[in-house]
Amino acid sequence: MSILITLILLFFFICSPSAAYLLDRLQLPSPLTGPESLAFDRNGGGPYVGSSDGRIFRYIASGPQSGSFVEYGYSSPIRNKAMCDGLTDFSTIQTICGRPLGLGFNHQTNELYVADAYFGLIKIGPNGGAPTQLVRDVQGTPLNFTNALDVDPETGIVYFTQASANYQFRDLTALLNSGDSSGSLFMFDPRTNQTRELLRGLAMAAGVAGSSDGSFVLVTEFLGRRIQRFWVRGDRANTSDTFAVLLGSPDNIKRNPSNQFWVAVNSFLGLSPLPTPPVITTGLRYSESGFLLQIVSLLDEYGTQAVSEVQEFNGTLYGGSLYASYAAVFTQYFL
Repeated sequence: MSILITLILLFFFICSPSAAYLLDRLQLPSPLTGPESLAFDRNGGGPYVGSSDGRIFRYIASGPQSGSFVEYGYSSPIRNKAMCDGLTDFSTIQTICGRPLGLGFNHQTNELYVADAYFGLIKIGPNGGAPTQLVRDVQGTPLNFTNALDVDPETGIVYFTQASANYQFRDLTALLNSGDSSGSLFMFDPRTNQTRELLRGLAMAAGVAGSSDGSFVLVTEFLGRRIQRFWVRGDRANTSDTFAVLLGSPDNIKRNPSNQFWVAVNSFLGLSPLPTPPVITTGLRYSESGFLLQIVSLLDEYGTQAVSEVQEFNGTLYGGSLYASYAAVFTQYFL
């Protein structure tokens, strides 16, 4: 066993992780896959998830369609329904169909913002349907692999990431094995339609989440195995520091109602993240000051595939995965 894996296992068991018990699997319409991120609207509706064929679905909890996902919208301005519906792979057709990854609502307007891997930052109106493209390039340079986002609930500012300036989503396996560090963190202000780069040189910028008071933004580096903090306001404005260093690879990060942060983390056997299955799949909960509060084991559910998101909503823990055909719902995790 490698030294890395020994350290991961030791850390995992010393911290006495709690267990998340699978309550339900919210299945996407067959044969779709890839609810990489989840979002809930201002009325508590959802979850809303993206899919492999470029569509966004809303889960219906009650009524005639209860227990199923229904189509809500899509993320490609040039999507061809006949060509795209049912797409399940990382094919070149996704450059037409779109691939929605990060999702987040502006709860003041109930507009859904989407980070599409190929079409940049887009939004969908409060009634769903066709997308409006907001940011396709920054200062004349096209976005190459838009990945995740978070919406500031007070200002409506959208923070979003570009995983890589050199690789596209369809080249994900090559990116994961590359050591690339061309990712970026951006902010988009819908009041001025201005976009600004906050951080660059990130080793596969993955998730992003803002603090409760809007003073800082956290961004995960999947290949860098760390979480960076960018200060938006205050004495340290426009500077960054390290929020956490991890033994695994962090993906999406989400703030919970207690102003803490859930991070989806995958620890892989060997040096290459794919196609080798992860050894440990977890959700980590951090305080705003960067103190690790909880480790939740997701081995039973995601032991052979990477988890992309862990999100807490109304006391329930949800999980997303780029490769699964469902969103997971967990219960009985210990706080």
